[in-house]
Parts: sequence; C-alpha cells; structure tokens
Amino acid sequence: MRVSIIVEGKHDRSRLKHVISDDVHIVCTFGTPGTRQLQALFTELRDDEVFIFTDNDASGKKIRALLGDLFPDAVHIYTKRGYNGVEGTPLDYLALQLEKAGLEEFIIYSPEM
Repeated sequence: MRVSIIVEGKHDRSRLKHVISDDVHIVCTFGTPGTRQLQALFTELRDDEVFIFTDNDASGKKIRALLGDLFPDAVHIYTKRGYNGVEGTPLDYLALQLEKAGLEEFIIYSPEM
C-alpha cells in the first residue's frame, strides 16, 4: 500500500522532501479544495495510507476538516502554532512529528537537523 501525505502547497511539499524519502507520495491541495478536487483526491488516494499535514491556521484547519471527512481513517500530523506553517517548521521538528505519526521508516536524517 502506498503512503501519501496531503499538504496545502508546493513549499510544504518541498520542505517535507528534506526529511522524507521519495517512497512517500506527497500531494498538494493548493489551497482549499473544491468538490471536483476532493473527488479527484479521493479517486487518486482511496487505496493509500493517508496522512494529513496542514498548517495550524484557520485555512489549514478548514482544509484538514474537509480532508478528514473524505479520509476518515487518515492520520493527522500537526505543527506548532508558532511556526510559519509546514514550510516554516524546523526540519528536526518535522522529523519528530513524522515519527509520532508512525513514518519513521521513511525519514531521512540529515546533518542539517
């Protein structure tokens, strides 16, 4: 089964790629997804193990709620409120949150951390 993480934007995806292997599929919503995009996401990811990692702001919470309804078995990953979203989260904290979510086998530990 493929592992997929849903994030809000390309900068979030880019940031995660610093700490997670290419074996993990990272999908962007590019903002709040509409009905068509939600249907496309469901079609693409319905057989995957899904993780939701959105920002800890109003928009991120809205997106998280929509995705949570679509993927009720998804694991939710959170960043601290004080960080500037997923893209502004330090790499070591990203790795810690991915570990907590059970993704340790996919984490790439680098000297930057």
